[in-house]
Amino acid sequence: MAVTTDAFAAWLADAHIPEQRLTPAQDSVLRAAFHFRQQQGDDYYATRLLSHFLLHSGLGLKVAQIARLLHLSRPTASRQQGLSAKQAVQQAHHRMDGRPYGKLLARYAGPIAQFLLTHTDATRADLIDFIDRTFDVRVSRVAVYKFLKKYGLDRVSGPEPTTARAAATPPRPRDAVPAAVPAAASAPPFCSGARTTRAPS
Repeated sequence: MAVTTDAFAAWLADAHIPEQRLTPAQDSVLRAAFHFRQQQGDDYYATRLLSHFLLHSGLGLKVAQIARLLHLSRPTASRQQGLSAKQAVQQAHHRMDGRPYGKLLARYAGPIAQFLLTHTDATRADLIDFIDRTFDVRVSRVAVYKFLKKYGLDRVSGPEPTTARAAATPPRPRDAVPAAVPAAASAPPFCSGARTTRAPS
């Protein structure tokens, strides 16, 4: 449509990218990027995904051009250029936390406790690798230490040996019947230990 074409031309002009100098490949990819922008909006996450794609698309556009196109600063675009797709998604996901890597959530405590119980000889590095594989979150040793201490997992140890439990609590026979408690014998009548009643006078 004419409106879409005019808007696309204005988008390029705002970034100081001359439309007539684009190659067919650049024109096709940028039109697709413009359509993505129109459909998904210009929020942080949509911009982050689109900027990562354009910075690694091999179109031959300069970093400054992509930065102007998406209203990013030049240093921000340069930093994003050196990140992998995984790192870009992690930074976008944890933007509100103000750090490039993820954080340990309360719901991770159960799987981490199970790992510690089943891997009693695991090192702290093994635990960090398990967290990375399971939750796709890379954390520091300090973060792991604080998390374990917070949820009491720093005292988690392996299960007791079966033989020790068996020695401590011997099995009770299934057919064993508890011995009957003998009833207290009552004293025979007219003896010194018998209960007496007062006779009428």
